[in-house]
Amino acid sequence: MTHDTSALLIVDLQNDFLHPEGAYGRAGQSAKAIAALPARVAPVAEAMRRAGGVVISTQFTLVPGRGGAPMIAPHLQKLRPFLTRGDFAPGSWGNQMVDALGTPDFIIEKIAYSAFYMTRLEWVLRKNGITDLLVAGIVTNGGVASTVRNAHVLDLHTTVLSDGCAAFSDTAHNAAIADLKTVSDVMTCADAITLLDGL
Repeated sequence: MTHDTSALLIVDLQNDFLHPEGAYGRAGQSAKAIAALPARVAPVAEAMRRAGGVVISTQFTLVPGRGGAPMIAPHLQKLRPFLTRGDFAPGSWGNQMVDALGTPDFIIEKIAYSAFYMTRLEWVLRKNGITDLLVAGIVTNGGVASTVRNAHVLDLHTTVLSDGCAAFSDTAHNAAIADLKTVSDVMTCADAITLLDGL
C-alpha cells in the first residue's frame, strides 16, 4: 500500500441513514453501533488525506421514477416500507455523506448493495491508479460485504475496518466480518491510522 494507490471507501454513511431527521431516523430505524461510526471513521479519513490518498463516498440512491415516486427494489420495499418520495433522492440532503466525514474526493451513487454494480466506481479507481481500499460503512452484512466481495473479484486489495463498519445487530456484524476474512484483510480504525501515518 502506498499513498498513490490507496483510498478510503466510505459505504453509505449518509444523512438519510444516520441523521435523526433522515429517512431512517424519522422511522425510528437506528442502531447505536451505526450512529457511532462517523466519529470513529472521521480520523481515518483525515489520516488518508494527510497521506495524500483519496476519500470516496458511496451513496445509496433511490432514483425517482415516473411521477416522482422512487424506484425501489421489491426486497427493499418489503424490508423498509417507510421509504417514500424524496428519501435518498439524487442531490438531496438525505443522500449526502454526513458532515462529520468532510468532503469526499469522489461520490459514487449506488442503487444496489454493491458499490460496483452499474456505477463508475471501478472506472474512478482505475483512472486514479487505486488498487488498495480501506473500507468502512454500513451495513457490514449488506453494502460493505457485497462491495468487498466485488472488489475481490476485480483483483483489488481490500482492508475492512472492523470497528469502522456496523450492522443493525452485533451478531450480523460479527458474522460478516468473520466471513469477509476469506477475501479481505481486516484491521481496526486505530491500526489503519497508524498505517496511513507511516506512508
